[in-house]
Amino acid sequence: MAMNFKMVAKTLFGLEELLAQELRQLGGSSIEIGIRNVSFEGDTGFMYKANLCCRTAIKILKPITVFNIFTEEDLYKKIYDIEWEQYMDVNGTLAVNATVFSDVFTHSQYIALKTKDAIVDRFRDKTGERPNVDLDHPTLRINIHIDRNICTVSLDSSGESLHKRGYKTESVFAPINEVLAAGIIMLSGWNGQCDLLDPMCGGGTILTEAAMIACNIPPNLNREEFGFETWPDFDVDLYEMIEAAALKKIRDFSHKIYGYDLDAIAIKKAKENIKNANLQEFIEVEQQDFFESEKEKAAPSYIIFNPPYDERLSLNDAENFYSSIGNTLKRGYPGTQAWMITSNMEALKFVGLRPSKKIKLFNGKLEARLVRYEMYEGSRKAAKQ
Repeated sequence: MAMNFKMVAKTLFGLEELLAQELRQLGGSSIEIGIRNVSFEGDTGFMYKANLCCRTAIKILKPITVFNIFTEEDLYKKIYDIEWEQYMDVNGTLAVNATVFSDVFTHSQYIALKTKDAIVDRFRDKTGERPNVDLDHPTLRINIHIDRNICTVSLDSSGESLHKRGYKTESVFAPINEVLAAGIIMLSGWNGQCDLLDPMCGGGTILTEAAMIACNIPPNLNREEFGFETWPDFDVDLYEMIEAAALKKIRDFSHKIYGYDLDAIAIKKAKENIKNANLQEFIEVEQQDFFESEKEKAAPSYIIFNPPYDERLSLNDAENFYSSIGNTLKRGYPGTQAWMITSNMEALKFVGLRPSKKIKLFNGKLEARLVRYEMYEGSRKAAKQ
């Protein structure tokens, strides 16, 4: 019987409830929501499944020990005492990442260095050799989390951040993170029930994540590697069984996902990324000015987009740009639910529509709002009646 153990899934601010829901649906237990994280329990197979199938997780960590520390020497000694030879070979490589919330320990890079020293010294004392550090492709990624005097040591089962799905080889200016894109689509309630348009699609991230949601394709199917694949206890047969079971749940999708962008280079990159994800049959992109477009058919639809904020727009331009968004939605897109994320709170006022929902999120370090505009057929009053 496989043993369950505690794990922690890290996510972006505002997506914690979604991630908890995903873990619940996948079969996780003892789910507890934190800030930018969700803790849960499952066995090794569930750890593989969470990495493969969670759309809103950035990392899946497996804590191996928790202890109190009061000095740097405490940290060194307690890390040194962990039987690291269970988790890696002296010929392997390691990388340490630290997060610190403490008055005593204030420098996360120094904590990471001290941890690395303790592990390397243990191997040298026991075998006469030392493992090397490799920050890009280590055999073992170790995560140190210090909250005041409590230190949690975890193994990072994901490796590189899970937002790196593997399909995005072509990047555009200010691309949206894949986990954030998936989270926005899930928060909007769209899951393939009608057409979806991203009218400022850039490199196609929202479109690609939407197609994977609509078809129930595991988001990390295209990744080259997860962290757990280099662990000594990696069970390749178990992983392949979990992957095969997830692939059986892929479903067909009968509506249309399409994207516009004014920039021909962005369209070229979007097509390349969509092709890398093998989703060309579900997504159409074309060079088109959203402000000169209108809805193609009368059926209900969704618009989800991440317009430029103001890095390259003056406030004058931003006023015109955001008022054009409102005018285009009113004129050309009746019967549409429009969702937009922006960190330009000032420019939002110029849209000239009242949002029926506002959700606080972060796009990178920028505080942002995800807003919903409901574009009714005819007048709002008539639509309500």
